[in-house]
Amino acid sequence: MSKPEEIQKKKYEPFQNPKGVHDILPADQEFYTYIKKVVRHRARQAGFRRITTPIFEFAEVFNRSIGAGSDIVSKEMYVFEDKKGRSLALKPESTAPVVRSYIQNNMNQWPQPVLLFYIEPHFRYDRPQKGRYRQFWQFGFEIIGESDPALDAQLIQLAIKIHGDLGIADFFSLQLNTIGTPESRKKYAGILQDYYVGKERSLCEDCKVRLGINPLRLLDCKAEDCQILAQMAPQMRDYLDKESLEFHEELKGYLDEIEIPYVENQRLVRGLDYYSKTVFEFWDKEEGAQNAVGGGGRYDGLVELMGGQPTPAVGYAAGIERIIANMKREKIRVPSKDELHVFVAQLGNEAKKKCLNLIEDMRESGIKTMGALGKGSINIQLRIADKFKVPYSVIIGITEVREGVAIIRDMKKGVQETVKMDKVVPKLVKLIGEKNLDRYTPGELLYS
Repeated sequence: MSKPEEIQKKKYEPFQNPKGVHDILPADQEFYTYIKKVVRHRARQAGFRRITTPIFEFAEVFNRSIGAGSDIVSKEMYVFEDKKGRSLALKPESTAPVVRSYIQNNMNQWPQPVLLFYIEPHFRYDRPQKGRYRQFWQFGFEIIGESDPALDAQLIQLAIKIHGDLGIADFFSLQLNTIGTPESRKKYAGILQDYYVGKERSLCEDCKVRLGINPLRLLDCKAEDCQILAQMAPQMRDYLDKESLEFHEELKGYLDEIEIPYVENQRLVRGLDYYSKTVFEFWDKEEGAQNAVGGGGRYDGLVELMGGQPTPAVGYAAGIERIIANMKREKIRVPSKDELHVFVAQLGNEAKKKCLNLIEDMRESGIKTMGALGKGSINIQLRIADKFKVPYSVIIGITEVREGVAIIRDMKKGVQETVKMDKVVPKLVKLIGEKNLDRYTPGELLYS
């Protein structure tokens, strides 16, 4: 067998996507689109403006902000070198990049506080499981430039509004805590390390490492033995500074005023080193932290840590895949604009030529249209129309071209009528209904 024949005979194995990532197919895109629209709507209502930071940053952005001892930096970041040997990382979260942008673009000169939101893909080398992927999407909000517990309350309220819009608010409880200032936290960390002396054998392997680097992380470990020890550990609240405790009490007062229930959870610490004072998460009422959909807190020292002037801030982020998983679990349907209105069937080249302008006119009128495909018989094309579940078909054959007409067929009722070619679009607009058309103007696109 000659070489060209060998190449022709070679059978290629189909590719699979890498473990931990997934294709977002059209049915799931409807969920993503709906969630993004809800987030954009609520963000605009509250005065937030959208920001997009790069997919990758210098790795030091995360090493410095998140903390070298965190699981994200030590285990989960995708780090690589560019051609000049500089260490870069795919972003595992967006708060640090937003703060980097705040400093780099002199946003401290803008009216304060600066309200920003994002809807972005993120990357972590994590163990794939339900609702957890190595490439995942988050939406988030950052309020930078003001320290006021009323802002923390408003941010929590905004998250709950979004959960309500998506139909999942009743399935999650707000877990709330204060972790104080870095100074008081450092003091408490020493108390914790003393408490765990002699108990190291009962800790999981991760917590044995955390004990010397970030002992607070032992409080929210999910391993059973670690949870038992954490329940008996000294209470953080007993070692916090007066200012943080007063800030927390004021926040609870605001939440009570707007009737947002919460669970005081003194073991909630969050997994990122930059948090201070307020921390919160939304936990599944049945599955707990294992199915949390989002969380956030205050990070008053991060801007200074990243090289800016001392600037208070608070933020929140939620996982879109986790939200979608919960929406599916509760069988929540989202509105779809992807259904077609009309399939155009034709027979012969002259009919196909006539269809091209007609299809474009229908689309410009807001009628979602496809068709004029291939050279199959009318019956074959109508079977295709059935598969697309269109309510109407337009049929143009040799006779219709000669007479300047088209047949409009109601696919559900099985009845049809013949109309003049220039009346096809107005007739379909009437049948489909103005409210169902997918119409827009270029001006409206600016605000979509």
